[in-house]
Amino acid sequence: MKLNYRRTFFVGFAFLSIIAFWELYDGVIPKMLEGTFGLGETAIGGIMAIDNVLALFLLPLLGALSDKVNTRLGRRIPFILGGTIVASIFIILLPIAEHQGNLILFMIALGIVLLAMATYRSPAVALMPDVTPKPLRSKANAIINLMGTVGGAYSLVMTLWLYTEDGSINLPVFISVVAVMILSVVFLMISINENKLAAQVREQEKLLNLDENQPEEEDDEADKRMPADIKRSFMFIMASIFLWFFAYNAVKTAFSRYADKVWGYSGGTYTFPLMVAMGAALISYIPIGIISSKVGRKKTILGGIILMTLSYLCGLLITGPSFFINIIFACTGIGWAAINVNSYPMVVEMCKSADTGKYTGYYYTFSMSAQIITPIVSGFLLEKVGYQTLFPYAVVFSVASLCTMLFVKHGDSKPPRTKKKQEAESLG
Repeated sequence: MKLNYRRTFFVGFAFLSIIAFWELYDGVIPKMLEGTFGLGETAIGGIMAIDNVLALFLLPLLGALSDKVNTRLGRRIPFILGGTIVASIFIILLPIAEHQGNLILFMIALGIVLLAMATYRSPAVALMPDVTPKPLRSKANAIINLMGTVGGAYSLVMTLWLYTEDGSINLPVFISVVAVMILSVVFLMISINENKLAAQVREQEKLLNLDENQPEEEDDEADKRMPADIKRSFMFIMASIFLWFFAYNAVKTAFSRYADKVWGYSGGTYTFPLMVAMGAALISYIPIGIISSKVGRKKTILGGIILMTLSYLCGLLITGPSFFINIIFACTGIGWAAINVNSYPMVVEMCKSADTGKYTGYYYTFSMSAQIITPIVSGFLLEKVGYQTLFPYAVVFSVASLCTMLFVKHGDSKPPRTKKKQEAESLG
């Protein structure tokens, strides 16, 4: 069984669109709130958590809803198309409101953008397992994350090139991101026939007997029938996801200001270390997908957590711009890639195919719960104690995620067995 790289590449345009926006959002929106509107760290942390509050409720709901949708375009693509159109319109209003110094207009536009992005995040992510057989999902997720990294890198380059501290001409930055979002959804719709591909994958999995340990598709009480050991693994991986996002998102949200105030970066130059991290992730996704298929998803994730923890520890040693920062952020990118490539496939490995959207929602419930709380808590510490708290904070929660991940016993991919092979084994 081989992965269809071309198909997966085009499916990845949905994730490219998402990450292109979120990279802009995480890097530029806090600077706009502080520099143009004069808000403090705690207030900024609260505003930056709004998207995660919305996601906590909307992503599981919309993921489960997309499981039940049946249209000519498929289950997921209608959400991707509608969400992209609405988000693109209101993203353009953000720099206009900043230029006018109109915080009310800025917050209204931001709220609508966040709602629109939430409507298609779970469906966009669930599209990959819909059109990819189970044993190939880590490799496919590597391609998806690679595409997301390309989108994020594009946003960083546009920010570095076009962003201005005074907010006078920031409209081109946002237009550049909207353009790539629209192009991405166009490429996706032209190249992917969701209904046809999903039917082919279901037939292929049935032929290879990949659902032999899953509940029957017609059972609406599937979650209640999940064996106790699988439930235990499921809850431990959910806890791990919560904890590593608690660490990572604190650093991600505060990084543009931390780099300015502690390390002496200015303007958009904070994007340089982030681009190094993205570059390292970009070249590591495919090898990580291959490695995880050999040594297992869990071991690869554990290695990624260790690398991330060491990166946070090294961050404590940095006092200003240096070449050492590039090495640290390269390790950060590789570690985060190892986690991202394998964690989501482990989650959906535990569910039946008809519930992929719902379990995608569960994944985001825990990751977004962490991202709701951690910008506020870390922002409070930054404001009241000092910026020296950022990396120790990340280390504590990263180590905690390592501990919980050790208890996950299910979710690794298994080689497919055809029915003929099963019959031969039973005869033997």
